[in-house]
Amino acid sequence: MPRSVNAVASRARRKKILKQAKGFYGKRKNVYTVAKNVLEKGLTYSYVGRKLKKREYRTLWIARINAAARAEGLTYSQLIHRLTEKHIGLNRKVLADLAMNEPETFKGLVASVK
Repeated sequence: MPRSVNAVASRARRKKILKQAKGFYGKRKNVYTVAKNVLEKGLTYSYVGRKLKKREYRTLWIARINAAARAEGLTYSQLIHRLTEKHIGLNRKVLADLAMNEPETFKGLVASVK
């Protein structure tokens, strides 16, 4: 009995990898083994990058809130502490947006917790 290798599934698996490697340079785009290794590494970087992006945005928001709070005579930690004491549940993303785009509203918020 001849050996069955299921060429259809094998080809589909290789085509999927090579399709994802489209646009890569040199052998990385058309040699399956090279493309597979490079793609795996690239997907790992993109996974890690998605986690780093969250950290970097939070850092940016905190820096913006701190700068705006210091202009009003408070530090970042004092502002956050007073907001939690007053049960004002605005997250850092919203606070940073207020500090950047609506400084008058942010000043009012700081005045309400002082």
